[in-house]
Amino acid sequence: MKFFVDSADVDAIAELNDTGLVDGVTTNPSLIMKSGRDIIEVTKEICDMVDGPVSAEVVAMEADAMLAEGRKLAEIADNICIKLPLTLEGLKACKVLSSEGFKTNVTLCFSANQALLAAKAGATYISPFIGRLDDINIDGMDLIGDIRTIYDNYDFDTQILAASIRSANHMKDAALIGADVATAPPNVIKAMANHVLTDKGLEGFMKDWAKTGQKIL
Repeated sequence: MKFFVDSADVDAIAELNDTGLVDGVTTNPSLIMKSGRDIIEVTKEICDMVDGPVSAEVVAMEADAMLAEGRKLAEIADNICIKLPLTLEGLKACKVLSSEGFKTNVTLCFSANQALLAAKAGATYISPFIGRLDDINIDGMDLIGDIRTIYDNYDFDTQILAASIRSANHMKDAALIGADVATAPPNVIKAMANHVLTDKGLEGFMKDWAKTGQKIL
């Protein structure tokens, strides 16, 4: 499963990118607002830093305006992935942009039917929002499973990008079900490495090593 960082914080992205584990980045209008920076400037900086796709989202509501915004965003860098809302207008824009060779990420997916339409529109990625479904007492992982089954049934090329990830358990469950990608905030990705028994084991090793009086370098 690929890991995307869901953030527009360049310092946080850089820290994770240095691990070699980052495959891409996703942003949205809320994350751009939180960064306090110009969308073109911060997106360009992220694209220069990360080798994989960087999702940048349109804010228009009508297809023609989405196309204009999407093409403008695509000028930022070769690794831009144009992010579009899962509406009929967004799907219309997705079909055109995908046919023009642009990477597309259809976002705010909350049903398998929506995901099926996105695949028909040629989306590179579909972004089902797990956490927001969990918030209304619907198991978001069930949606990932349904999409996986549908896409496998018809050999759709659209990749499932599990989004609205809230915890390390979400990451594990998405991987078990077969999501192609998961995008998560930096703190969630870092939390995946944590385990109390790992910490306890290292503490014991360090105590024993100190007793040997040795050095490796």
